[in-house]
Amino acid sequence: MPSLSLRGLSDETYEGLRELARRNHRSMQEQVRALIEREVGLGHVDALERARQWRSHFAQRTFPHLQADLQADRRR
Repeated sequence: MPSLSLRGLSDETYEGLRELARRNHRSMQEQVRALIEREVGLGHVDALERARQWRSHFAQRTFPHLQADLQADRRR
């Protein structure tokens, strides 16, 4: 399996990556791998196709009517 070594990350980037990995309950290596795989995967799909994928992803979901909820909350 190929490997990759990164040099020259700023301290801020390194700490941000470490925090991101902690929040996702991953090692830093797992987090970096997930980020790279996601970005490479997204790079193969053009913007229009990506929009279609998101539309189909959310097609079956229902979303609340926020305006009605806000108005009801204000009447309380």
